[in-house]
Amino acid sequence: MPRSNRPRRPRGRGAEIESESSDLGRILFGGQQTEVKRGREFVVQSISGASSPKAYVCPGCSKSIEPGTPHVVAWRADGLFGAESDLAARRHWHTHCWRIA
Repeated sequence: MPRSNRPRRPRGRGAEIESESSDLGRILFGGQQTEVKRGREFVVQSISGASSPKAYVCPGCSKSIEPGTPHVVAWRADGLFGAESDLAARRHWHTHCWRIA
């Protein structure tokens, strides 16, 4: 069966620009998501094992997150003192501990 040489991307320049900007945001900010837990809004970012060079203590279980372990980083998105203080108060969680918190 012959191979199709037609492009498989969306038609129109607008769709291409939108796709590029969302990919750029994902690369720059690491796929941040906003979640609501216990009535508070949090920004949650997944960290791969390759980009985790330090050991952290999980606030959920008080156990160590060893270097090279995939985990999540979460911080308040709706804090009173602004985005900078919220970012400074971020915490590293085991993925499971964050899900059950």
